[in-house]
Amino acid sequence: MCLGIPGQIVEITDPERLMAMADVSGVRREVSVACVVTPDLQDLVGQWVLIHVGFAMSVIDAEEAEKTLEALRGLGEAQETLEAMAEGEAALEGTQ
Repeated sequence: MCLGIPGQIVEITDPERLMAMADVSGVRREVSVACVVTPDLQDLVGQWVLIHVGFAMSVIDAEEAEKTLEALRGLGEAQETLEAMAEGEAALEGTQ
């Protein structure tokens, strides 16, 4: 399964190489915008994109970005709960 994470383009860092800085939940990463290039790269600044392995794969709207980020947060919480349950189970097995 491929997982794309929403990020907002905040700056074009290298127009010749089609590279931009994206903010992903407060973490900035340089990504390639070759797949979403526009005639004027500056038009991408402020846009939300779906990022996968360092590439902006598609432009998405802010509402879709927020829904996706919320779902990813929920998955993180579910993972934490599963890990806590597994730890609790292991502790119980160790006391028997």
